[in-house]
Amino acid sequence: MTDPASLTIAEAARAIQRRELAPTELTRACLDRIARLNPRLNAFVLVTAERALADAARAEEELRAGIYRGPLHGIPVGLKDLYDTAGIETAAGSAVLRGRIPERDAAAATMLREAGAVLLGKTNTHEFAWGTTTNNPHTGPTRNPWDPERIPGGSSGGSGAAIAARLALGTLGTDTGGSIRIPAALCGCVGLKPTFGRVSRAGIIPMSWQFDHAGPIARTVEDAAMLLQAIAGYDPDDFATVPVPVPDYRAALVPDVRGLRIGVPRDQFFGLLDPEVLVAVEEALECFRTLGATVEDVDSGFTREQVISAWRLVNVEGRLYHAPYLEQQPEAYSEELRNILLQPPPEPLDLAAAYLDSYRIKEGVRRALQSVDLLAAPTTMRPASRIGEDPVEVEGVQLSTGAAFASLTMPFNLAGVPAISIPCGFSSEGLPIGLQLAARPFDEPTLLRAAFAYECATDWHRREPPL
Repeated sequence: MTDPASLTIAEAARAIQRRELAPTELTRACLDRIARLNPRLNAFVLVTAERALADAARAEEELRAGIYRGPLHGIPVGLKDLYDTAGIETAAGSAVLRGRIPERDAAAATMLREAGAVLLGKTNTHEFAWGTTTNNPHTGPTRNPWDPERIPGGSSGGSGAAIAARLALGTLGTDTGGSIRIPAALCGCVGLKPTFGRVSRAGIIPMSWQFDHAGPIARTVEDAAMLLQAIAGYDPDDFATVPVPVPDYRAALVPDVRGLRIGVPRDQFFGLLDPEVLVAVEEALECFRTLGATVEDVDSGFTREQVISAWRLVNVEGRLYHAPYLEQQPEAYSEELRNILLQPPPEPLDLAAAYLDSYRIKEGVRRALQSVDLLAAPTTMRPASRIGEDPVEVEGVQLSTGAAFASLTMPFNLAGVPAISIPCGFSSEGLPIGLQLAARPFDEPTLLRAAFAYECATDWHRREPPL
């Protein structure tokens, strides 16, 4: 057998169920790889080796007793350091919460544990998730496995880097403006932001109550579907979750997109792109045509100015959450984040306009999805930039890292629709490029079907970084 850590979740699950691979063997392989590569990559900020081996041993005991919890039984995973873990520090990549030990798990962590998953540890994040680089002044920068001098994206950069480097078989991240899909795109893996209300955020340190989403990062679309299956569902502890049935996501994974209509919102997503990103995305769209889908241009239904306006709501919510900490220990924040959080709040009329613009974006995206089944666009304007490079350049234009990497993902957070990033190519420098698909609310099956069909027709997901 190949290195067990290089298996996908689906491959490992089959081997575990057939008793060809023991959960302890798989877990040790991941821990060995973490010990070898994490000092350089800094994907994990906390490795719970003892807990992981205990989880794996328990999974083996259950198998011997005839208990099989499902496809995540014995599968090693990592959690972004925003997810509460009982008895294990959850600090949100900050100095403010350093030493914070929750008494109970986040809802999604509980569901993974009940599905039989093995917890390897906590993955690095931008400070309090406020950034797109995971260049964290408190925990150190996470490095992209494809080029350790480059960023992995953020804020779930540790989760993305851990998957790309085969340190874990699956990870969970959070996504307020793109923080699952950006690391997936820059690290060459799959990142799924479900519909707002599909996955509970209870026990996850918030950035925005209105726009936070929890979801998986994995090597393949099938793996992402398996992780989503385990964590999706109504939770009375999260006011945003909706009591609608959870479908069988793996059943949707058929490599057939004939009859699907894919809309391309060029007006807001193709205006400023690295040429290699543009070529890769256009080739991906042509692949969908070849597979039998209809691909047509559509109007996004919103403007860039409306996105900027609506994003002010996140800043306002951030001020509310952080106010007591800023009052008690402002020096514990990085200067960058402190300056963001201490910006003067918008005037009441400007705040009302931000709310109105967020509704207009939601209306525009959902109206576009009335005429097509999916929207397709680049995930980011460019491949990964160098660590510490800010601003960055896109076609001669200087942009902040936030603008360069979150401008194309943010609208789907504001609209609350499900979106996925899948690998669609590499730059001439060997850096991954991501394609983004979005679907109607709670239509993850169609989203996964299309992503799976594209994945089956290409080999981007099979490539591994030169570690």
